[in-house]
Amino acid sequence: MAAAVAEVSTSKAYEELTGKLRELDALNGISGLLGWDELVMMPEGAVGSRGAQKSALAGVLYDKRTDKQLGGLLQQLKAAAGELDPVQAAVVRDASRSYTRETAVPKELAQRIAKLETDAYVAWVAARKESNFSKFAPFLQQWVDVNKQKAAAIDPAAPAYDVLLDDYEKGMTSARLDEIFAEVRKGLVPLLAELREKGSPPDDAWLAGSYSLDTQAALCREVALALGFDTNNGRLDVSVHPFTGGSHPTDVRMTTRFKEGDLTEGLTGAIHETGHALYEQGRNLGKEWEGLPVNSALSMGIHESQSLFWERMVGLSQPFAEWLLPLVSKHFPEFPKRSAADFYAAENVIKSPSLIRVEADEVTYPLHIILRYEIERGLIDGTIKVEDVPSIWNQKMKDYLGTAPEDDAKGCLQDVHWSAGLFGYFPTYSLGAMYACQIYEHAKQQLPELEQQVAAGNFTPLREWLNEHIHRKGSLHPSGDALMTAVTGNALQPQVFLAYLRSKYSKLYKLS
Repeated sequence: MAAAVAEVSTSKAYEELTGKLRELDALNGISGLLGWDELVMMPEGAVGSRGAQKSALAGVLYDKRTDKQLGGLLQQLKAAAGELDPVQAAVVRDASRSYTRETAVPKELAQRIAKLETDAYVAWVAARKESNFSKFAPFLQQWVDVNKQKAAAIDPAAPAYDVLLDDYEKGMTSARLDEIFAEVRKGLVPLLAELREKGSPPDDAWLAGSYSLDTQAALCREVALALGFDTNNGRLDVSVHPFTGGSHPTDVRMTTRFKEGDLTEGLTGAIHETGHALYEQGRNLGKEWEGLPVNSALSMGIHESQSLFWERMVGLSQPFAEWLLPLVSKHFPEFPKRSAADFYAAENVIKSPSLIRVEADEVTYPLHIILRYEIERGLIDGTIKVEDVPSIWNQKMKDYLGTAPEDDAKGCLQDVHWSAGLFGYFPTYSLGAMYACQIYEHAKQQLPELEQQVAAGNFTPLREWLNEHIHRKGSLHPSGDALMTAVTGNALQPQVFLAYLRSKYSKLYKLS
């Protein structure tokens, strides 16, 4: 196979490799544009032709990703690692990782996975509609089985869940997650109980109202531009499900959505997507980086850290409320005349009960993630049976969040992820929140005037700091822990996150 490729000098081999990788990056960019257009602009009648286009492109991408000449170049360059600089070494490391994952899965298994994606989604939709987990259970069992087979094909020596997790959070392991999540659970469960039993919830009833969708869109556009979204290198649109995509750091496509009866959901969603977009627009376009794996986002958790950094650490802070409130009043003159402190408090009310993950606040959200992680890991390692998922789910909801769903639709069937076989995805959401918190605490030390700057609407110093320390570093570091160490001096520290939540919410809920 790869050994048949005639070896050339290391520099020549690297030049050939980067040519192939940049071509792949360009094709991935085309795929990204097709996907964005399908969700935002494509007419309904084009579904069939778009499917054919995507299928044809997927075939081209697969052939190039699994090209034996590519494998040969990677093999040669891994053997010559001592001759590579840190950026080149990161390119080879991540390209090799991707090549192994692409070529390890047999064609028959890949075809089964592709078919199961459709079949399991249809079954999940029907089961959720009927609130009947048993209708989905056989398909979840199939996903457990094929994911175990996929993991064994990629790395038979590693725990299966770790191999799946690496698809989303490279360098992370289940042992490290156990360590992180155990500390978070131990700190959050009693904090949540204390806030509910002894705290005084802020008043958020006054936020209710009817808010024009067009005016919300104008407000959110102004906020996104103020944070630094560059419309010379991006677009802002509306879609059913908000997302950030595109084809290149010079072409970032961001979408949002709005509800007439909920102003804050549209605002926080727009700020969240702006965080993703700023990460994409801030990627390194130096000649040694552009179009190469080292220029990609390090992981889903790190990408999520950038959206949650702006949404929660900045957007749900009191300094930001001081800047935002006059802007809201400008767009909505009828908005209640309340203080920035009232606005800040109302935006940060803890959900009670907290049954639905996507509606959860920053205190309850991690417990939703830990519950899902513990169940999906148990499914993969065999300590949990598929048929027991609903009962285990409900018990963990009681233990962690103090409530249980009335049916499967509001319980173990609420998320689409398992219908797509995305085992290992859920942890990245809360890892992102913890990364964001630790980065923000360090940024405050580095930028002593940060909170005053935020209150004044001057986001440039913070954005440029993130650009230098996070965005432009791409995938230079091998893991989130390595990046956190480089930026903050320590690997991810759950206690930083817990201290932030306890301090913030003890004050908001007036705990003594």
